[in-house]
Amino acid sequence: MQRRRFSQAALGLTALTAAGSVVPMFAQAQVTGFREGSDYRRLSRPAPVDAPPGKIEVVEFFAYSCVHCYNFVPVFKGWLKTLGPDVAVRRNPVGFNAAFEPLQRLYYTLEAMDKLDTHHELVFKAIHEDRQRLNNADAIAQWAQRNGLDKAQFTQVYSSFAVTGKVRRATQMQDAYEVEGTPALGIAGRYYIPGQAARTVLVANALIAEARKG
Repeated sequence: MQRRRFSQAALGLTALTAAGSVVPMFAQAQVTGFREGSDYRRLSRPAPVDAPPGKIEVVEFFAYSCVHCYNFVPVFKGWLKTLGPDVAVRRNPVGFNAAFEPLQRLYYTLEAMDKLDTHHELVFKAIHEDRQRLNNADAIAQWAQRNGLDKAQFTQVYSSFAVTGKVRRATQMQDAYEVEGTPALGIAGRYYIPGQAARTVLVANALIAEARKG
């Protein structure tokens, strides 16, 4: 998903995943062989990094409403299993305009309630398979209740200052990486990788290796 139009970059991802060819490809990534300016961009100004010293931070920029992000989920999950202990990964829901905020809040509410493991993918399924319109607080609270969460607690967290602060921080982070579309990855506060389906994680492996050099 781009700020102004949908990208076609992630098409074909499901076929790659279904064929079982993605995970073996992870091990084939090389430090060289990717072009700066097309496969990735080096940031002119470093982005903030939340990972502790000695860790290489990877940030996944996504939007629940983005079908390409939905298709990217199995690739990203498989790739996470291949990463070394020196890599710290976190997600960053984007907010290209005010319409994105309800779903940004949903993500951080699930995080605060320790429900991402069980409900993160359910949000994608609700939007892209069940065609539910989770575009406002009431619809989201009703979805949460249907999926086993306490509605009153969910609503309280959803509206909290803590979640408001995390939404603001997420938007600042996307701006620091100059994110133009989703899915995308940020690496070590230095590099930005636009969504390129399964190829995205191959580029990420190369840049993580580069970041290990210091």
